[in-house]
Amino acid sequence: MTAQKTTDGTSTRSITTTSAQARKPWKKKTPVEVVLDQINRLREDVAKKEDELKQAKRQLQRLDEAKKVLEAT
Repeated sequence: MTAQKTTDGTSTRSITTTSAQARKPWKKKTPVEVVLDQINRLREDVAKKEDELKQAKRQLQRLDEAKKVLEAT
């Protein structure tokens, strides 16, 4: 009536050891490197949002032109 636990942990151990070998070793970053990485990520995010803003402005401009045409008729 009670559930039996299996103690065969070899399959999980082999998976973790193979994935650990495929990974790069962890390199601790200095506080300066952490801040520089944050700055670079933020720059990329700002550039992406600027592109999205440009596209939205273009779309708004086209819609405003369409609105003018519709109001003129």
